[in-house]
Amino acid sequence: MPTSATVSELKTFPPSNCFSGVFILKKIATRTARTGAPFYMLDLGDRTGTFSCTVFSDSPVAGALRNLSDGAVVHVEGVTGTYQGRFSPKLEDIYVIDDEEIERDGLADLLVEVSPENFGELCAELENHINAIEDEGLRRTARAALEESGEVFKKSSAAISMHHAYRHGLLEHSCHLARAARALLPLYPQVNPSLAIAGALLHDIGKTVEYTQGLATRKTRAGILQGHVVLGYRCVRKHGLKNHLAPEILERLEHIVLSHQGELEWGAAALAATPEAVFVSMVDNLDAKMGMVQAALRNTPATEEFSEFFPGLKSAVLVTPPFPSVPKADFSENAEIGELFENE
Repeated sequence: MPTSATVSELKTFPPSNCFSGVFILKKIATRTARTGAPFYMLDLGDRTGTFSCTVFSDSPVAGALRNLSDGAVVHVEGVTGTYQGRFSPKLEDIYVIDDEEIERDGLADLLVEVSPENFGELCAELENHINAIEDEGLRRTARAALEESGEVFKKSSAAISMHHAYRHGLLEHSCHLARAARALLPLYPQVNPSLAIAGALLHDIGKTVEYTQGLATRKTRAGILQGHVVLGYRCVRKHGLKNHLAPEILERLEHIVLSHQGELEWGAAALAATPEAVFVSMVDNLDAKMGMVQAALRNTPATEEFSEFFPGLKSAVLVTPPFPSVPKADFSENAEIGELFENE
């Protein structure tokens, strides 16, 4: 009999181990091999993590995949294995679980991955960061934009798969940026603190419209046609005008949103051309990359030396610690940010 398991448990199983499980089909895509034969790429996950697998056209489950779409809850049976250094099992059976069974068994709460950080603490931290914006116009603009997004901002994923790709991920990522900005600002007096903190909190606000908020994160119609950079720009401009933000300040805040992706080929509408835009773009890239590292450290079995390959890092991650423990910096409301830079 196959062993019923979660994603985190599956990744500890030896190769060729039969398993079964209930997962969210986070993403399904059809690709074409060099031979011209079609195949499927699937991302499956639950509250404990995500894995990918490939299903070729001659597989016994290929026919069942034709009618599946992102967000379906599926029962899966298969055999564990790896492909190019990543956990990638061979599927032997897959079928959809209906809504009645999902509701009856409370599967949604068991399947949806959430931020590893405390939700209530992140909400309180967000309020603390808003209050740290000294410029009144920027503070009002940031608060109004975030209040309009409301619970969607706090619930939304920060990405479909790359980083902070789980419920409350956008809230976590935005708070991380504000934490990092407030820690680094003493090193860069050329950067306006109010613009930098407001930009850090609002840079990805367009994702509240770009993504759906169901069991699986997908792009909305507006997300496909416009993207979160343009959607975020429109949101920031709307609330900046409503709060009578000075035109020059509003232009600079808009520019942070338009350029935060860093490179035009990565989705930026413009290249960063102000001190604050460069600053926020770099901090955003840092936290996106470190979000992948943190996921690797959380999700790699203790028996492994390296994580799976992360496309966003173009590498696997060495997960064994260099020292027994690493002290954590204090980012609480009463912490002195300057203390982080004192000589040991």
